Amino acid sequence: MLIAVTGDTHHGDKTRNLPSLLFHHLEEKKPDLILHTGDVTSPELLERLEDFAPVVAVRGNADHLSLPEERLIEVDDVRIGLLHGHQFFSLNAQFLTLKALDMGADVMVFGHTHRFYHDTYSVHGKRVILLNPGSPTFPRMDSAGFAFLEVNGESVRVERIRFW
Repeated sequence: MLIAVTGDTHHGDKTRNLPSLLFHHLEEKKPDLILHTGDVTSPELLERLEDFAPVVAVRGNADHLSLPEERLIEVDDVRIGLLHGHQFFSLNAQFLTLKALDMGADVMVFGHTHRFYHDTYSVHGKRVILLNPGSPTFPRMDSAGFAFLEVNGESVRVERIRFW
């Protein structure tokens, strides 16, 4: 299953333009699912993303949408945790890995920093993949972009898409 992962789009509060390069890649790759890590800030963006695939989104600190704080979904044999990240005093790999273990997630997808991050950690013999797709509209000290997560059985592959 191919999953597009994006977040920190801030459509409506920081930009009125929809991220056209994001839509170009979604049209080209045709993902089965889209995950949004929060700070959507407008329902129009979620509606537009739904044109490409079903969307699972969580609420970020800039959102006033009725979205959950966190989600856990299962894709093939992989459990994916989804949250924004503003809930943590310090958004670091240790806290995110422990949160993933607490949720029973194999992959923890998060946002809030507007920077791409991908790494794998092992705690007590349990592997946890952390993924922040960055931001397609307002990157911080990083390239604009997003990510694809390909899940096949228990196998997980991450592909970073950079806009520049």
